[in-house]
Amino acid sequence: MGMDRLIRRFRLHLLAWLHKSRHGPILFVRYFSYKDIKKATDGFHRIIYTDSHRTAYKAKFQDGGVALVKEVRGFNQGKDVFYRELQLLGRLHHRHLLQLRGFSTGQKRLLVFDNVENGSLKEHLSDPLKTPLNWRTRLQIAIGVAAALEYLLLFSDPPMYHVSISSSSIMLDENFTAKLSEVGLLCSCEDYLTMPHASCSEECMAQEHGNIILQLGVLILELVTGQSSEKGGADLIQWIQGSCFASSMQRMIDPDLGNNYDSRELRNLLAVAKLCIKSRDKPMFSILHVLHYLQKKVDVPHA
Repeated sequence: MGMDRLIRRFRLHLLAWLHKSRHGPILFVRYFSYKDIKKATDGFHRIIYTDSHRTAYKAKFQDGGVALVKEVRGFNQGKDVFYRELQLLGRLHHRHLLQLRGFSTGQKRLLVFDNVENGSLKEHLSDPLKTPLNWRTRLQIAIGVAAALEYLLLFSDPPMYHVSISSSSIMLDENFTAKLSEVGLLCSCEDYLTMPHASCSEECMAQEHGNIILQLGVLILELVTGQSSEKGGADLIQWIQGSCFASSMQRMIDPDLGNNYDSRELRNLLAVAKLCIKSRDKPMFSILHVLHYLQKKVDVPHA
């Protein structure tokens, strides 16, 4: 390897470690070149999911490494907020969160995360070629996501109020452990925030919390029915709030489950989903209450 290449590699790693914004140094993560990421994602064509703010790609690097790469859009305040997000994401450590590994600031602003062996939850709910998820695994996913939300809202400093919860953005590792992949600083009633707990009003935070609780409720319905919900879960929300909910419950259960589920746990899980959805406008309980209720009412090891 030539000296110039060695120096360049050293500088790239040093940038990832020591790059400073007004918020302080970025924690150590690897710097990836735009060229390498573009090649690893097949020209940004290996799309896993996309929304108005981010697109996630599967990346396969020349050294055999595989990762999830997210293109981040909408940082109107410039690079400073991007580096702020890098700093905060680098601090997050939880078994149900996808771990940040690196970044790139070339033509696109890109975040590189751990690979997830089994892809997205959506694939396992909708792809007939995938092995169906059993009842225990679905319960563990629900509890795991709730545990991650407890960590993000109660133990992260600052709290992370932008969390997108859907079957598309929940990844499954080799043990089918759920990993939230869509976490950031975006407050839906404002733009990207440098200090969410100071800049986001109490009303805004309550709105965000209500939205998170709602999304968790919809996710539970996806796990029960096997349906990947579109348009914010409007179809599933209409079903659980409808007058025919009780009589149609058995028909809505994912056929892949057959009769291999616990009826009592099913009722408890649907009761949680119904309360979560009912609380979207005015949350009646915190994510901590949801997590403790799930752990108490369903018979799986705590996340």
